[in-house]
Amino acid sequence: MAHHPTQDVNTSANEHFSDVLARAQISRRSLIRGGIGLAAVSSLPMLAACGGGDDDVEKKLSFTAVGKSIADSVVLPAGYTFTILHATGDRLVSSIPAYSNLGTETDDWSQRVGDHHDGVEFFYIGSNGRYSATETSRAVLAMNHESSADAHFFHAKGQTSNGVNGKKFSQFGDWDLGARPADGLEALKEINHHGVSLVEVGKNAAGKWEYKVDSTYNRRVNAQTPMRITAPAAHLAAVKAFMVTAYDTTGASSRGTLNNCGTGYTPWGTMLTCEENWAAYFHMPKGSTGVDAKLTASLQRYGVARAPLADTATVGSGQGWHTVSTTDNRFTRWNNSAVGASAAADFRNEPNTFGYIVEIDPMATTTPTKRVAMGRFAHEAAVFGKPVVGKPLACYMGDDSRGEYIYKFVSAANWDANDVGGGMAAGDKYLTEGKLYAAKFNADGTGQWLELTMADPKIAGYATYAFANQADVFVNARIAADAVGATKMDRPEWGAVNPANGEIYMTLTNNSSANRTPGKTDAANPRAYADNDGKKGSGNPNGHIIRFRETDGASTATGFKWDIFLFGAEEDAGASINLSGLTASNSFSSPDGLWFSKATGICWIQTDDGAYTDETNCMLLAALPGSVGDGSKITVENKMTVSGAEVTAKQDTFIGAALGEAKLRRFLVAPKGSEVTGITESADGKALFVNIQHPGEETAAIGTASAFTFQSQWPGNAGYGPTGRPRSATIVITRTDGGVIGA
Repeated sequence: MAHHPTQDVNTSANEHFSDVLARAQISRRSLIRGGIGLAAVSSLPMLAACGGGDDDVEKKLSFTAVGKSIADSVVLPAGYTFTILHATGDRLVSSIPAYSNLGTETDDWSQRVGDHHDGVEFFYIGSNGRYSATETSRAVLAMNHESSADAHFFHAKGQTSNGVNGKKFSQFGDWDLGARPADGLEALKEINHHGVSLVEVGKNAAGKWEYKVDSTYNRRVNAQTPMRITAPAAHLAAVKAFMVTAYDTTGASSRGTLNNCGTGYTPWGTMLTCEENWAAYFHMPKGSTGVDAKLTASLQRYGVARAPLADTATVGSGQGWHTVSTTDNRFTRWNNSAVGASAAADFRNEPNTFGYIVEIDPMATTTPTKRVAMGRFAHEAAVFGKPVVGKPLACYMGDDSRGEYIYKFVSAANWDANDVGGGMAAGDKYLTEGKLYAAKFNADGTGQWLELTMADPKIAGYATYAFANQADVFVNARIAADAVGATKMDRPEWGAVNPANGEIYMTLTNNSSANRTPGKTDAANPRAYADNDGKKGSGNPNGHIIRFRETDGASTATGFKWDIFLFGAEEDAGASINLSGLTASNSFSSPDGLWFSKATGICWIQTDDGAYTDETNCMLLAALPGSVGDGSKITVENKMTVSGAEVTAKQDTFIGAALGEAKLRRFLVAPKGSEVTGITESADGKALFVNIQHPGEETAAIGTASAFTFQSQWPGNAGYGPTGRPRSATIVITRTDGGVIGA
């Protein structure tokens, strides 16, 4: 995401797609698969739901595309409107004051809606107060909260360090230069806004969606909430050894969830929240010693600062929370140096307790659970394949950093529909025992799932890192994927599964010229170019979306076929860049959020961009997809200046069928500085819940309350809450005629 550290810490020798293509040429993919002609394909019921021909598609995408916008407002098509459900700082209980939007709150934010609204899921409440798989009049909206990048808005004069107010500290600020205020309130506000907000929602007497203050379902799961650790029974004791800290010397539990980005919705009705850029919050002060070589190697691979340690290092990380106290472990936990006699006496292992899929039951106050068997990395989102009774479940996950991998977890247990509504007990059944895989993409358009297991000699005998056991593989899944030769990808972010045919889509948000030049392109990353107007450098600044189909559609498949669904581009970028033929009505850049509507079959694409923001703010688009292999082979003519010299090269690639304006349209443009991320809907498809994250992200705080120079003042300028400082918020989009969204 635009405000994220996009680390490149994968130094393994694993091949890129360019290495694959050096050995083999991708064969031309036929437009007719399995003996079924195009006319027949368009008539199949499972594809008709997503549009088999232009006439059908026109009926599906009934709205008029909105134009590009740089206004500080939400722009929607004619016939649509929105209301704001809640925003950063809104209270969950009436016993604390309403949000001032002045940074003057004296509570610790544990009973307020968090900041940086991200992934979101919608759960109906049944008559028994538990999860209902069918529509009712009440629901719980479960909301992720991500970065601390805008934490200066939480305080009257911005963040304070060493007695100085107003500096906006990034996740890579140098906190050796000063301490945060000793009363801890600033730090607690920043710590507690992370995690998840759960609120009850429903329609009021006027038919408008709102959240209910003081509902028994309202709660926060934040960076201090106790967490349960689960892993396969045979490996649980070894997993606990990695989790030992002064907080829990047995390693059976941990504390908190952090930097929560995408989400997942389990087939049994619980939420999965994903810990993404957690590594940037930890700090090892200059001169730290005592962390062993193996732990140091792990810290390096995961991008934790100062690994290896160096007395001359001047760059730290985090928000300086560790400086508040030397004895209060709410703050000392963010210092992961070895200050004690053993791991049980300090927090050297604290980074091992983050980077997981966390399961939460939105209907109960059961302890959230970290599902270690699903691997540890920078989880962006988690999406289940179509569940089949009597078959294992598959969950697909991306690791959002340059050069990282796409993963799949396959449950040991077979799906039983009687487990719907089973809560955390069902989660224990399906997400504790299973197999973890990383993806390898081949030159012929096929791929393999490589199991991450100590039974593989490539892992057991890996020279770079000596794996001790299977628990080590789970906790250091990135290194295990290095060992087996998984394929490095360009920032795999959100995944989504097409409900019509079960195919899996994954956004690859963008890349830089450090990794992508005409000499380093390949079929899956075929473009190397400079941004049209020089706003965002060169490489592949606009990103693309890849998709794949499991062999025989099976969750347990170890093979798949893939192609590229869409390329982001400015419409006037030229044919060698604008490979999907985008126009002014559907041009976009940096796809991030991705989600399919079960009501309409629409694939919703959300952007988090910096390359196109001179012409338009970030956006939401509606697409009607086909299927893997429905496109053609093309040759891209790449041209880019590299080290002062113009370099050209041709690159063959395969793309899906052109969508055109009939199948792909811009639906929403967001306020200034914001990202569009997180989306869900009511069961009838008549209410779309969309998150507007970090409007006014570039606002500076320079020392006094009146000295903020606002990039955005949304949603106050839209009539919601106190005006002034911008706030992340959830909007509810409806049609003025009460119809289904987008269709």
